[in-house]
Amino acid sequence: MRKYDLVVWGATSFTGKLVTEYLFNKYGSSKIKWAIAGRNLDKLEKVRYQVADGNLPMIIADSFDEESLSKFVKKTRVVCSTVGPYSLYGTKLVKLCVENNTNYCDITGEAHWIRNLIDDYHEEAKSKKIKIVNSCGFDSIPSDMGVYFIQNEIKKTYKTYANSIKMRVAGVRGGISGGTYGSINNLLKEAYSNKKIFRVLNNPYGLNPKNKMEGMDKKDIRKIIFDKESNSWIYPFIMAGINTKIVRRSHALTNFQYGKDFRYEEAMMSGKGISGFLKAILAVFPLAMIGLNPNSFLKKIVNSYMPKPGEGPGVEKRKNGFYNLRFYVKIDERRKAFAKVIGDNDPGYGSTSKMLAESALCLAFDKLPENYGVVTPSIAMGKQLLERLRNNAGLDFKISI
Repeated sequence: MRKYDLVVWGATSFTGKLVTEYLFNKYGSSKIKWAIAGRNLDKLEKVRYQVADGNLPMIIADSFDEESLSKFVKKTRVVCSTVGPYSLYGTKLVKLCVENNTNYCDITGEAHWIRNLIDDYHEEAKSKKIKIVNSCGFDSIPSDMGVYFIQNEIKKTYKTYANSIKMRVAGVRGGISGGTYGSINNLLKEAYSNKKIFRVLNNPYGLNPKNKMEGMDKKDIRKIIFDKESNSWIYPFIMAGINTKIVRRSHALTNFQYGKDFRYEEAMMSGKGISGFLKAILAVFPLAMIGLNPNSFLKKIVNSYMPKPGEGPGVEKRKNGFYNLRFYVKIDERRKAFAKVIGDNDPGYGSTSKMLAESALCLAFDKLPENYGVVTPSIAMGKQLLERLRNNAGLDFKISI
């Protein structure tokens, strides 16, 4: 028995505040037993005043103080973390969750950090029947749960699985927060200083179990090309680096049930013809600026124009945001299918906060598959999470076979 069903760690962050607001608006402070946590009492009280009420418990702790972290980890069934960069602030918390038999979820897109968690904690968490679930936001739930949904529907119809799925971002509207931009910069900083990190990021199977780093996929798309499946020019998708690895880890954890020749990739669509090609060129330029060496003079100029920690898209921009993901599915040489995952709200914040909150609730309350360790959303929560996403989080999964 634990005092809380879940604790939102980092409730004063931009996304943490949105998760708190969503949970309070939907479940109040009495339907579930939950609390908000952070290191600054004044900021926690401000968040509680702005989006909740005085009945919501608050917990003070620090990412680098194991004693304070351990106290609240022992009191809850699930930790829901929004504190990034996770490679800087998240490791002690995950360690304590595993030690104290507490389930955990977050929204990290830091593949190298997840690799470290797999190497250090997967077997222990698995033996203790604990679920450590990363990437429960826009990266990488729409991709991971999209493939899970598609393959289950294909299996029902054809008694087999698809051997290739290509995801194309057909439309997206949203902004970026200072926290997300800071995480990207920290990842780049660590990668430029450590070749091992670059190897994880460049390996298509970098998050697979070490004895299962195999398959036919190559590196993520890094240039503008014309794509016959979507009849459109396509260009790199900034989230593909984590999404594709999460999908492939899910597949490996099922012992390659889709077949060892299964392939998956992601890219952005810009349309056909000259206009589509020009649109792709214009879209690639800001991606190049974000990916600059963090120590370069030009990157420092770019940084001055980006949001600072705590800043992010406003209420109207979040409400008016959306995403439309298209999945081009190949079952075999003769048969094909087409699927969509559509989400409301700004993907990185409005939608992500709902996905993370429902993931935490799923871990706390639902009867889930007996899959434990450092696992992916689809492996950890399967159809129970799919139902929550459809019913509560504004996601729609569709397929035409």
